[in-house]
Amino acid sequence: MTSTEAAKKIEVLKKKISDADYKYYTLASPDIDDYKYDLMMKELEKLEKEFPELRTDDSPTNRVSGEPTKSFGTIQHQIPMLSLSNTYNFDELVEFDNRIKNILEDRKYEYVCELKFDGIAISLIYKNRKLVTGATRGDGVKGDDVTQNIKTIRSIPLSVNDRSVTDFEVRGEVFFRKDDFIKINEEQEFKGEKIFANARNTAAGTLKLKNSAIVASRPLNLFSYFIHTGDKNLKSHLESIKLLEKLKFPVNTNYRKAADIEEVRKFCDEVEKMRDELPYEIDGVVVKVNSFEQQDILGSVSKSPRWAVAYKFKAKETETKLNRIYTQVGRTGTITPVADLQPVFLAGSTISRATLHNFDEIKRKDIREGDYVMIEKGGDVIPKVLSVNLKRRSNNSRPYKMPDKCPVCNTKLINPEGEVYYYCPNYDCPAQVQGRIEHFVHRNAMEIEGLGESIIEIFLEKGFIKNYADIYRLKERRDELISIERFGDKSIENLLKAIEDSKSKPFDKVLFALGIRHVGERTAKLLSKNFGSIDKLSNATEEEIVGVHEIGPKIAESVSGFFKDRKNIELINDLKKAGLQFESEKSKDPGRINENFNNKTFVLTGTLENYKRDDAQKIIEDLGGRVSSSVSKKTDYVLAGAEAGSKLEKANSLGVKVLTEKEFVEMFKE
Repeated sequence: MTSTEAAKKIEVLKKKISDADYKYYTLASPDIDDYKYDLMMKELEKLEKEFPELRTDDSPTNRVSGEPTKSFGTIQHQIPMLSLSNTYNFDELVEFDNRIKNILEDRKYEYVCELKFDGIAISLIYKNRKLVTGATRGDGVKGDDVTQNIKTIRSIPLSVNDRSVTDFEVRGEVFFRKDDFIKINEEQEFKGEKIFANARNTAAGTLKLKNSAIVASRPLNLFSYFIHTGDKNLKSHLESIKLLEKLKFPVNTNYRKAADIEEVRKFCDEVEKMRDELPYEIDGVVVKVNSFEQQDILGSVSKSPRWAVAYKFKAKETETKLNRIYTQVGRTGTITPVADLQPVFLAGSTISRATLHNFDEIKRKDIREGDYVMIEKGGDVIPKVLSVNLKRRSNNSRPYKMPDKCPVCNTKLINPEGEVYYYCPNYDCPAQVQGRIEHFVHRNAMEIEGLGESIIEIFLEKGFIKNYADIYRLKERRDELISIERFGDKSIENLLKAIEDSKSKPFDKVLFALGIRHVGERTAKLLSKNFGSIDKLSNATEEEIVGVHEIGPKIAESVSGFFKDRKNIELINDLKKAGLQFESEKSKDPGRINENFNNKTFVLTGTLENYKRDDAQKIIEDLGGRVSSSVSKKTDYVLAGAEAGSKLEKANSLGVKVLTEKEFVEMFKE
């Protein structure tokens, strides 16, 4: 290869690696696997070694990787968080061992082997035995400040009682257990929201959420593997693990001391065999020289320590035949393509279907019925199709023709502008009806036990129910219900009681149960809190809805559109007659209402002297008002504190009444 050819190749590799770094570390949405990334990095390192004059300061080989997310503050790491070099076979492990042997010469050394968790590396700083900061790896020198979110992880001690330490740093890996991740995605699917691709990306995204309450609702875990105390008496990595256990930090017990590289190999083989039985995802084994003194002698190269290496397992992939492509209809009408596969055993289970995400994905990968495809099962709930084996493609193969009609009701599909998904617009499509009713009775919504998927299907077939309101008329069909096979007096009695009990569910649960597109549990709570009743919400403009903090234009458009549909209004009226709660308790209690606040819209800006913003908002809402995040002609009052900004200017330009803190206090004292 000439110098000119090498220069072109190096520029291409640098761009691809930088792009991959951005998607992985900043967006937490990688589009290539670790193996392909490592191959690109090794190729770049090789070219730069052969042509040193082409190596530049901006080369990805000069840094650990990644950039801190700009929306978070950054924290400088006391000790750089270097990334590990990867090996993919035992020969490469032996090469690592030979390098250790050459540098340490005649010194005797040993290894510690640990599991390589498929999670997110974090640094925890403790001052005076109390947790003060938590940060992601970032670029290895500084990372994102995620302290508040870290504190929601219950397995992380907020303080340490042991007097043997004072100021120290702990490092570990944040992750989701397999079962917990499946539950999270079941909830996402149930809410009609995005299904997460894998546990690692979801953990990364969760740590970077701005709302700690949402983070706390997701069961993140930690395994710690490093502690730095400055104590010279701490001689080895194994001793540091024992100290972590003593200080009550979560430590994975699957670690082992190895006298030589052959014992390392045995441990790696054992772990790979038990990998699928573990309750969390791992992708390899980390091998470290045990002695801290020897670690110091070995040192580091550019971006990795010489004294440690990661032994990566083979990806959990296999090839099988794609028999056909079929489509599913969600409760909101979303059409999702699914691959029906020749059953194949992979990663502990038999796989017979895999997600194809959307029709653009099928077209991009040119996936066809009858193809032999490579499928992958990592942290995914449903395995995915990675690629097509074109060498095994039949000569009479034809590109997949996307359906133009709903597979259930035969209605012509629509593709809204700017979206990759196709939808069935028929509100009465049987698949959507069943999906909506399943959503309505779910434990997070109306919580009607005994009305599961199969029972709903039977009731739909018999014409007992066609919508939510019919559920509350089932008591009129008691004798017919009892006559159904496998039903009895007791089961029907329990079902009818559960239906009756559901009438006491609060307004936010009812609002969520209605299944308005883009309205999840939290959004339903925000809307019920700010509007107080279904009548006020149904009469609100999109501008008023988007004025609620955390509500965006997409949600506002969906909510407004829902109430413009005559069928939805008729359904709500039927549910009102059935006795469901369409008004929040606060708005029902006239004793809490203050006429200065009732049905008034407030906007808060600047810093108040005697109240936190959340406290002022609570006062307003408790007295019957609502708080918006933006000023409009429909705003009644702007409460302005010190350093009020553009909202105050807009209020003055629109002639909206501006309140001082003193005037605000006088209003609610009345």
